[in-house]
Amino acid sequence: MDLAGFDDPIEQWEAMTAVAKKADEGSWDSIWLFDHFHTVPEPSTESTFECWTATAALARDTKRVNIGQMVGCNGYRNPSLYAKIASSVDVASHGRLYAGIGAGWYEHEWKAYGYEWPELKDRMGAFREATEIIYKMWTEDEPVFKGKYYSIDKPINEPKGVRKPHPSLWIGGGGPNVTLKLVAKYGDAANIGGGNPEVIKEKVAILKGHCETLGRDYDSIIKSTGINAFPIDKGDDPKKATEKALGPMNWDKFANDNLIGTEDEIADKVEAALEAGADYVIFYVPGVAYDLDLVTRVEQVAKRFA
Repeated sequence: MDLAGFDDPIEQWEAMTAVAKKADEGSWDSIWLFDHFHTVPEPSTESTFECWTATAALARDTKRVNIGQMVGCNGYRNPSLYAKIASSVDVASHGRLYAGIGAGWYEHEWKAYGYEWPELKDRMGAFREATEIIYKMWTEDEPVFKGKYYSIDKPINEPKGVRKPHPSLWIGGGGPNVTLKLVAKYGDAANIGGGNPEVIKEKVAILKGHCETLGRDYDSIIKSTGINAFPIDKGDDPKKATEKALGPMNWDKFANDNLIGTEDEIADKVEAALEAGADYVIFYVPGVAYDLDLVTRVEQVAKRFA
């Protein structure tokens, strides 16, 4: 729903690009896209651009900032194709890709586009195999894999990307038995959504245990979390300030854990997440397509922790 209110698709695209360029001009480390075909959490006829097409385009519209997906849905692309796409975009961005991958969750979207909707066990099994295949295609010249859900037989993936030792792999989710174990084995970063300190504390402890078991350096993995934040001035009525800035968007329809507050209040939430074990925060700031100043305002919060 971030582009609701722009009638022309070109205006929608340029609004998205304007936000990316604004972040690129500042001190932000990264910008992020959702991998969805429909709006979330409910489908609507509002525009939703395909994630990897947009990632590639923004790679050329920006010069400095890293570009990621939070997160790529494994079910939408064969993992060998995903690895190939990501390798190409890593080169196009001159090594600025944060390649996000997760099991996927949006049942309506899968079925609408003709993808079979597997049971959770099968989705997680496919996700486990896919992550290994992606890693192999980025690190081996003649990778071979034969699993229950996927197989590859010496695919040629050149170029493999330009970031060393391989494109940065961000694995989304906090499942203790599959997802966090995959992070410990293959991931450069974990994304534990929500910004909830208790959840973060629990999940990073599990991740640390997996790292100890596998002999992986826990400190080499980025522990990220997401915070939905909308800055207002002290004394502002939160409801009126939010309605004015969001314009045609209705934030309540698609987000349940939002912080509408002053920059100090947002900073307090960031500090709590960092104290719980996160070391990287991804902000979702609704309304930036209509008010680029929001990018700068949240950036001032982020700078306190740089």
